Amino acid sequence: MEMGDGLEQPQRFWGALTIWLGLTLAVLDGAIANVALPAIARDVHADPAAAVWVVNAYQLAVTISLLPLAALGERHGYRRIYWAGLGVFIVASAACALSRSLTALTLARVLQGFGAAGIMSVNGALVRFIYPRRLMGQGLGLNSMVASVSAAGGPTVAAGILSVAPWQWLFAINLPLGVIALAIAARALPPTPRSAQRFDLASAGLNALTFGLLIIGIDGAAHGQGRFVIAGELLGAVAAGALLFARQMSQTAPLLPVDLLRIPLFGLSVATSVTTFAAQSLAFVSLPFLFENNFGFNDASTGLLMTPWPVAVALIAPFAGRLADRYAAGVLGGIGLTAMTIGLIFLTLLPRHPGPVAIIAPMMLCGLGFGFFNSPNNRAMLTAAPRERSGGASGMLATARLLGQTTGAALVALCFAVAHARGPRVALALATIAGVAATIASLSRLGGTAGRGASA
Repeated sequence: MEMGDGLEQPQRFWGALTIWLGLTLAVLDGAIANVALPAIARDVHADPAAAVWVVNAYQLAVTISLLPLAALGERHGYRRIYWAGLGVFIVASAACALSRSLTALTLARVLQGFGAAGIMSVNGALVRFIYPRRLMGQGLGLNSMVASVSAAGGPTVAAGILSVAPWQWLFAINLPLGVIALAIAARALPPTPRSAQRFDLASAGLNALTFGLLIIGIDGAAHGQGRFVIAGELLGAVAAGALLFARQMSQTAPLLPVDLLRIPLFGLSVATSVTTFAAQSLAFVSLPFLFENNFGFNDASTGLLMTPWPVAVALIAPFAGRLADRYAAGVLGGIGLTAMTIGLIFLTLLPRHPGPVAIIAPMMLCGLGFGFFNSPNNRAMLTAAPRERSGGASGMLATARLLGQTTGAALVALCFAVAHARGPRVALALATIAGVAATIASLSRLGGTAGRGASA
């Protein structure tokens, strides 16, 4: 089935609105769950370490299911997977709100993670069919703005709800928003081509083992798990990954998109994404500890000092998206990541008693740099892939982001375990190194065939 170059107005607006609502649900839910952990642990009489699985279970479910659901999208249509993901997310949110034990809540969060993966796995692919090629960077910029505003507002929303209602209401607020998104999605999302290939269930299982054992092993290393257990988990991830890679090499539309990774622009964009999100996660997880434990700021001040980064991303993202439709992602990403790295250097070298301006200025610079990178990089990944492989590109886009974020968070925990009080500064130094690596990867896209991808 031949599809046109994007949707006409007003259907384009309604299709984009559906994506924005789904993004808001997924991002806001992650942010508010982190804030609610202490309240949840107290209410269900759980150890704080056990309560962390409310977050970990969600992240693990998302990570292992992104690529399989993207592959299903190529075979059954992206809007069907997106709509089903929204439906599962709504049902799981209701189950979270009705939970009265940690076990019940954790299981509901697993289901919610699968729903969120349905939303995120085909998000980018749908953008490719909603917007015409000439406006796709603009569309991705608007997505980035929505995600940043949701991330910035998440802690405030959570704090406001917890001040007047129990933690269950944090999940209940997903219901009306989700039902609205579901209704719009049923009418506004575009039909997309479908592949005739059968879904590879064995590859989906190997994918789950690879990413599941990798994430568990990294997390275990960061939290002092036994060395032999960690080694077994990581070796299992390597073995499953090797089997998965070998199986994918003979397929024309593989679940793990090795065919797309052979495209220089796509492969370098994935590397840029993983390293950039690792740098962001290293900074975001460690900075609150630096502000409170090292500088003596209270919770409210720390929250305010963390806000300039996502606010700056929201401000610059639409502008960067428009530029992405005209200029190479390697150039825009190189400029943005250089700015972010300089900001990270200033944060790493903060004096013992910095004033608010000394913190806010580099935080803004980091946010502006990150926002300048994100939309162009996403556009490069999506347009480098052939149109019929938009699902594989979209799934890899989301997987690269989560892999970078998870690795960064685990490295922070490792820094704290090794460097103790100096842990936050060591983590920021690692973030700076990751920022340099990301800048080099981005600029590498300017040479030879790396600057060319498939047509959108």
